[in-house]
Amino acid sequence: MNAKIKSVVLAALASLSAGAAHAELQPFEIGGATFKVNANVDEYINFMRSSSGKKLNAVEDGAFLRSRIGFSGEKPVEDGMSIKFALEQGINIVSGQQADGNRLFDRQAWVGLKTQYGEFRAGRQNTAIFYRGNYIDFTTRTLGSVINVFGVPSRYDADLAYISPRIAGFLFETHYAFSGTKENETTNAGVYQAAVDYENGPYRIGYAGIGSKAPSTAGEDKTVFYNNLYANYDYGKGKLYAAYVRSNNNATTGTAPNVLFNGGAPLSNVGGSTAYTAPISAGGNTYYNIYQVSADYRMTPKLRVGGLYGRIDDTSNTGKNASGWAVGGYYDVFKDTMLYALFDVIANDTNAGFRPAGSAGLPKNFTAAADVNGQTIRGMQLGFVYKF
Repeated sequence: MNAKIKSVVLAALASLSAGAAHAELQPFEIGGATFKVNANVDEYINFMRSSSGKKLNAVEDGAFLRSRIGFSGEKPVEDGMSIKFALEQGINIVSGQQADGNRLFDRQAWVGLKTQYGEFRAGRQNTAIFYRGNYIDFTTRTLGSVINVFGVPSRYDADLAYISPRIAGFLFETHYAFSGTKENETTNAGVYQAAVDYENGPYRIGYAGIGSKAPSTAGEDKTVFYNNLYANYDYGKGKLYAAYVRSNNNATTGTAPNVLFNGGAPLSNVGGSTAYTAPISAGGNTYYNIYQVSADYRMTPKLRVGGLYGRIDDTSNTGKNASGWAVGGYYDVFKDTMLYALFDVIANDTNAGFRPAGSAGLPKNFTAAADVNGQTIRGMQLGFVYKF
């Protein structure tokens, strides 16, 4: 181990030791660069009931914030410019397994240049809409959110991004992810994104969109897309939220007789060497509008409560409609420790098959079509998040 690598390892261990003592990992500097170790644990007890009569009782990971460990850093290189990076790995805290056994850093792995004109990044990155979750509803668009039940494109490989500074209240963002799997590959389609966010005092409004043309090998001239409009208002003791999604990124999964009507997505929500995971015909010809309203209220400096209602409307008239609601509370026990309790319901029409989803996909969920399609699923979750 050379001296530079050894110094980084020792500094990271020192940061971990300081975090254990002070409940917060401390940044450290080496060679003019600032490094930070980030980690959190989110574990909960999940009680779910399907109107089919099926019950699920389980200890799960990632209702509010996927358990993870990450490393980030920044080093000034010129006046007003610096190099940045982020490496982040999801962990199933229940089993100790990697969230994705095929990746060392499944959540993010990018490097970027920060300038006075904005940030330029390249690598595996979160989508623009993914990290705007706390703009969407009181759950921060996690477990209990009807929009989250539909599915949210989260991150893609080989992604080039530009994020502007905020100017007169506006922030702009663009991405393009290359999705080819071979040298000179021309059959796979890339994933493009655009977003704008406007903030003015207590008001915020914005848009984030994702789209991709079907690869030429699909034999279909189809664009799969996910467009999200959102707005919120901070009234002092809490926020009011409204959000709308228009998308055709939902698909059937499985084989007869165990076909889930809304079990997947043609355009992968978490990326990979190829963005498309299912034929467009498996769902991309069905279009949805999702409407959701939400509000929260801070009862005390430590306790926040909230609720939401949402509806998924199948505008292609195939009957894949659903509605849902949730109420919950979040209590800050300590600076870095939060307890939460949720009660949530998703009611599927006869031809719909939506299931609850958290910050992480539920490791244990209803998987039989008879327990999902056309059923109402009720859940109660009790858990905690610890950041260090």
